[in-house]
Amino acid sequence: MSRERVLRAAIELADEGGIAAVTMRRLAESLGAEAMSLYHHVANKDQVLDGVVDVIAAEINEAVGRIAVPTRGAAWKSAARERILTARQVLLRHPWAPAVFESRTTTSPAVLLYYDGLVGIMRDGGFSNDLAHHAMHAFGSRALGFSQELFTPSGGPTTGEPDPVLASMAVRLPNLVGMLAEVMHDDPDSTLGWCDDQSEFEFGLDLLLDGLDRRR
Repeated sequence: MSRERVLRAAIELADEGGIAAVTMRRLAESLGAEAMSLYHHVANKDQVLDGVVDVIAAEINEAVGRIAVPTRGAAWKSAARERILTARQVLLRHPWAPAVFESRTTTSPAVLLYYDGLVGIMRDGGFSNDLAHHAMHAFGSRALGFSQELFTPSGGPTTGEPDPVLASMAVRLPNLVGMLAEVMHDDPDSTLGWCDDQSEFEFGLDLLLDGLDRRR
C-alpha cells in the first residue's frame, strides 16, 4: 500500500463509474484493504481528490514534455495550441477530471508547472509579462484543455437536442431553443461537457490564439 497506489486506484474507479464512484469504502475494497488502512496515506476524500489532480496533471506534464516544436516568434501560437490540445487528450481519457480540477481550493504544484511552461511559450513568442498575464485570464480553464460551461441543462445532453425544460419554454426563449434545435454535437468521444466537444473547444481556442497573436 502506498499513496500513489491509492490515487491510481481512485482514478481507475472514476474512469469506470465517474467521480461519484470514488468513496473511501469502495477504494479500500478495490485495493483489498480495510478502509482504516487508507487513512495512513490520505486523510479523507478531499485529500484523494487533491492527489488525483496531482497525478493527472503529472500525466499532462509528461505528455506535453514530449512535444518538440519551435516556440520563438510567430511559432509560439502553434506550440501553445499543440500543448493545450495535448493536455485535452489526457483529460479525454478521464472525462470526469475537469469537474474535479474546478472543485479544488488549492492549486496543484503539477498544474502550476504546466502553466509555467505555457507562459514560457508566450514569452518566447515575444509576449510581455503583462500580456502573458492577460492571456492566462483570457484562456481560463481552456489553457488546461477544457472549457467551463455556463450551464449544463438537465445534467448534460451532448447530442445538441434541446433540453426538455428549454424546449417547453420555446415561446419565451425562441432564439436559444431555435439555436439548440440546429446544433449537433455528434462526437461523444471528444466531449468533456455539455457543449465542450472538440470542434467547439478548438473554435474558441483558435479565436483566443489569433487575437493574442495580433496583440503580440
